[in-house]
Amino acid sequence: MNTRFSCVGCGKCCTDHHVPLTLSEARQWAADGGALIVLTEGFLDNGYGVDQAQWQHATRRSILVNSGAARAYIAITFAAYNVGPCRNLDAQQLCRIYERRPLVCRIYPMEINPHIPLRPHTKDCPPHAWQQGPELIVGNTLADPQLLALIEQSRQADRDDIAAKRTVCQQLGIDTTALKGNGFVAYLPEMSAFSAALEAVHSADAVEQTAAEWRFHVAGQQVSDTLQQAGARLAAPETPPYLFIPLAT
Repeated sequence: MNTRFSCVGCGKCCTDHHVPLTLSEARQWAADGGALIVLTEGFLDNGYGVDQAQWQHATRRSILVNSGAARAYIAITFAAYNVGPCRNLDAQQLCRIYERRPLVCRIYPMEINPHIPLRPHTKDCPPHAWQQGPELIVGNTLADPQLLALIEQSRQADRDDIAAKRTVCQQLGIDTTALKGNGFVAYLPEMSAFSAALEAVHSADAVEQTAAEWRFHVAGQQVSDTLQQAGARLAAPETPPYLFIPLAT
């Protein structure tokens, strides 16, 4: 079955969405006065926490860290923090930074993760957006080569930026992750400190430093027990400086 799509300019995809940013986009977003959220998720290097079919994609966008006696892959997302309409929408629901909008905005409604198929019913676009315009998907293949190139550019940025993201997190004291599929850990950093950490990484042109140890914050006794048996370090029960967002399993 083929899928058509044409943006109708409703602005719904620009409302209440935390938009993943590349490192350079995060730097620009912060310079423009926007707020960011840092999301972390991880899995053990023995594969616990990730489907084997997703191993290659998941490891390529993650960085290997220590967690107690265990080793874990951590994925770090810097995202534009949008509660309500994006700060760049004007009164007509048009983007004021359209020519330099983030990669993820250019790619929408397609998915970046190759293991997540496009499902129109999960998107915010109204039904008539899917009843007009050029064919987006033909069979199981993305029809637009330029869009395919943007998706690969986004995936490559994840790989290229992960070491620098880890260093920024270390400078900000971010050292806790959720287990992939079990939840997300979300930090709202103070933006002047975030910008300073970004600039320090950028100006030094180096991301290697003494690696910090990471902790897991998870939901469910069985998950907690499995991580402990593997030697992973768990987050202490005190009030954390982040929000844990559990996922339904």
